Amino acid sequence: MNKQVVILCEKLETSLALAVEKCPHDKLFILTDEHTHRLCMPAMRKVSYLNNAVEITIGAGDVHKTLESLAAVWQVLSTQGATRHSLLINLGGGMITDLGGFAAATFKRGIAYINIPTTLLSMVDASVGGKTGINFNGLKNEVGVFAPAASVLIETEFLRSLNDENFFSGYAEMLKHGLISNTAHWAELLRFDTLHIDYEELKQLVGHSVQIKEEIVAQDPFEHGIRKALNLGHTAGHAIESLALAEDRPLLHGYAVAWGIVCELYLSHIKAGFPKEKMRQTIQFIKENYGTFAFDCKQYDRLYEFMQHDKKNSAGVINFTLLKDIGDIRINQTADKETIFEMFDFYRECMGS
Repeated sequence: MNKQVVILCEKLETSLALAVEKCPHDKLFILTDEHTHRLCMPAMRKVSYLNNAVEITIGAGDVHKTLESLAAVWQVLSTQGATRHSLLINLGGGMITDLGGFAAATFKRGIAYINIPTTLLSMVDASVGGKTGINFNGLKNEVGVFAPAASVLIETEFLRSLNDENFFSGYAEMLKHGLISNTAHWAELLRFDTLHIDYEELKQLVGHSVQIKEEIVAQDPFEHGIRKALNLGHTAGHAIESLALAEDRPLLHGYAVAWGIVCELYLSHIKAGFPKEKMRQTIQFIKENYGTFAFDCKQYDRLYEFMQHDKKNSAGVINFTLLKDIGDIRINQTADKETIFEMFDFYRECMGS
């Protein structure tokens, strides 16, 4: 898999000019959703070399990360004369970079694309690492391919217009990166003043977070080994996310990951000896900033069923990434149904669910 270039921008226009120059193209397309079309495109229109770009706009939010939206993007590419030598710029959050990357990877068997993530979640997670895809059959990211962007341009100025919910959604992935890296980074993430955000400090934290993910992806681009470290919190988190979607109470991905981290730190504690005090501090931070997602014991079987559909599984065995300590990663861990139900009990008890 080709290595993508990730740039922490000082000036987006300059970085974008260089990224576009490195991708010779006959036609340029920009994919946005309804939000980024309104909030972010005005700044892009000031860039002269984007004047002739064809804009494609789809609905906002994970509910639009569908085959229908993907087909709509293909349709515009096709009718507007895109060729194998065209270039797609994805301007948006994780839904746009996931779906746009998949559209680019599959149209004409693959055209080049550039990601410009506009949310914290897409900056530190979705846009980096080459995973693309859509939701299908009620399951998160069920269909997709590994196909890295030519460049990922991270402009943290976009974060100034982010609401609290989207800030914390992205911050959950940063917290995960802290847990899988080292105690010092984990501690500075817990200390960061989320009520009075210092955007210069946040920019440095984002850069550190992206670097952690990049280093892991470089070692294992197709997730056969250590890249599974990035799945911490995601086995339980994706199940919570799928349940929320099925019950028509959709939630932001990072919130599901935060609650998944609560679940999987419990498993880490009982199965790998993760320190109780570090678990307590992390859960306290999550409880204070994310609230809780309520479910009862009647929904355990449904959550378990969603876990069984997780892409990380092999031969029907549910696969977890756990920690012995911060930065001490244990991939390919399993737990039986009884233990998983105990994990749900723990979550409900400590989160007041």
